[in-house]
Amino acid sequence: MINILVVEDDVKLNHIACAYLSSNGYGAKGCTNPQEAYDLMYSNRYSLIISDIMMPKIDGFEFAETIRSLDKDIPILFMSARDDLTAKQKGFRIGIDDYMVKPIDLDELVLRVTALLRRANIATEQKLVVGTLRMDAAALTAMIGEQEVPITVREFNVLYKLLSYPNQAFSRAQLMDEFWGIESQTSLRAVDIYITKIRNKFSACTDFKIVTVHGIGYKAVLV
Repeated sequence: MINILVVEDDVKLNHIACAYLSSNGYGAKGCTNPQEAYDLMYSNRYSLIISDIMMPKIDGFEFAETIRSLDKDIPILFMSARDDLTAKQKGFRIGIDDYMVKPIDLDELVLRVTALLRRANIATEQKLVVGTLRMDAAALTAMIGEQEVPITVREFNVLYKLLSYPNQAFSRAQLMDEFWGIESQTSLRAVDIYITKIRNKFSACTDFKIVTVHGIGYKAVLV
């Protein structure tokens, strides 16, 4: 499923937008401010971000600028009560991909989201390429050159996560919560065991390495 993050401090509009997107086949998650969004993005993958502009503490411009510095490809759609050219120019200069003026027509929102995802090739691709390694999230396959690497779903998800955020360290607890479940009784040592398995299975790929960050956890480094 394609996941969308809606950042909007109007709780009612947030709920309505998420519900409508979900009814049209998307996985929509709402939050009311950029700080919540950062926390969600740290532990989840989103294919598109919808954001208001006028929010307390961190406004949409600053939020979009931060996101764009971290990810140059993820589509960003502003939906705002501001209908002035200055706001639109500032948004597009920062790097947003589309702009809608409130009140929002929900059918138009879905059309724009679909178009943005199509342009980004996320709706159909869901693939990650690192040198000779190709990972297909829809098929849950990993290929080094023309050779498929046998891999479990959990191994795939852990590696895909690390490679999606190169140079970003993830703690054992974060990986455990996301891929084993927050209620899991499994020891954090299980994460180490899975990392060892992944390293062994992908030792033939010299385009990345999984580095131990002492006292924290692991990160993927592109070579």
